[in-house]
Amino acid sequence: MSSVASVSVNGRRYRVPDRPVVVVCIDGSEPAYFDAALAKHAAPGVARFRREGVYRLARAVVPSFTNPNNLSIVTGVPPAIHGISGNYFYDPATGQEVMMNDPKFLRCETLLAALSQAGARVAVVTAKDKLRRLLGHGMRGVCFSSERADQTTKDEHGIERATDLVAMPVPSVYSAELSEYVLAAGLELLRRQRPDAMYLSLTDYVQHKHAPGAPAATEFYAMLDRYFDAFDRAGAVLGITADHGMNAKSGPDGAPRVVYLRPLLDAIVGPGRARVILPITDPYVVHHGALGSFATVYLDDAPRAAAVASRLAATPGVAEVYDNATGSARFELPRDRVGDLIVIGDTHTVLGKSPAEHDLSLLEEPLRSHGGVSEQTVPFVINRPLGDAYAERLARADDLRNFDLFDYVLNGVG
Repeated sequence: MSSVASVSVNGRRYRVPDRPVVVVCIDGSEPAYFDAALAKHAAPGVARFRREGVYRLARAVVPSFTNPNNLSIVTGVPPAIHGISGNYFYDPATGQEVMMNDPKFLRCETLLAALSQAGARVAVVTAKDKLRRLLGHGMRGVCFSSERADQTTKDEHGIERATDLVAMPVPSVYSAELSEYVLAAGLELLRRQRPDAMYLSLTDYVQHKHAPGAPAATEFYAMLDRYFDAFDRAGAVLGITADHGMNAKSGPDGAPRVVYLRPLLDAIVGPGRARVILPITDPYVVHHGALGSFATVYLDDAPRAAAVASRLAATPGVAEVYDNATGSARFELPRDRVGDLIVIGDTHTVLGKSPAEHDLSLLEEPLRSHGGVSEQTVPFVINRPLGDAYAERLARADDLRNFDLFDYVLNGVG
């Protein structure tokens, strides 16, 4: 337990917890998943939290992808401040398109690092290893992924054999078990080490495959609920949110509804005169085929941006197009990590480069994906009631954000 009462991080002050606090990010958790599980009485723990604690909806970061939102949750600020604008971006300094999983791209401190440096015991378990280095940057404590739980070392991950925590084999990255492993490891860490603060980040494998109310989705949320109930009964203050929602992105025939931007841009500005960046891009293409509802475009002739934006905005399936300044301001993004244009797909449409650049044969079901404004609404759940000041603040809140969660669980629980 830290002797420091509070820490200041990115303009917010957080109380150092005097009892375990656990925050879970359910990757891809469209609110309808909880609605369906509750309607089927498959989530009694969450039903109890809804009666006795907090059960609201919040707004996630756009682009509604994994990396920007997880980093917002653990920094308490939008990407304009922390710098992580996608899973993937074009680095003008090097002329390279790269994954944004290196801590060198992070522009501010995380709350996890600040708490650990103040003497609090902190633990992080994430499903995919792409997030581990970002979440653990500057942090002292346990930090590993279930994807590579069999490769942990004390020096790098804060734990010698993470596999000793869980009586499960290390799961496939394309499985529901990858998320369960995170929760099982977190629960065992809570029992053995009693960390002051723990962050658990899951994977959206199930949500990419199954709509809310589908038997496999309900079974998955029932499993989540069993762990949530166990964390609650073990005495933890538990906060639950998501990095983004999820929507069907296919037509009646099951084929993905895609607007391919490169052919459109070639027709507008000429071949090879525009670069399309899809920030959903990551190593896990079976999930989504690198197709999401958010793209940025770099133009050789930037002064033509307004004319190009007008042409793209008239394309069926495209919901919104912004220039760099307007889009970065609206979505609170770092301008130097966004192209000349920001393009948003509609609720049921994804954006791609060209048909030749996406191998859709890898998709096993009709496409479900995310990235746009239509996947911005997420759950905001706390297992305990708030104190009077925060209860009043929540009642007045008309723009609750998923990255407010640590503030509420650390400062607001009575």
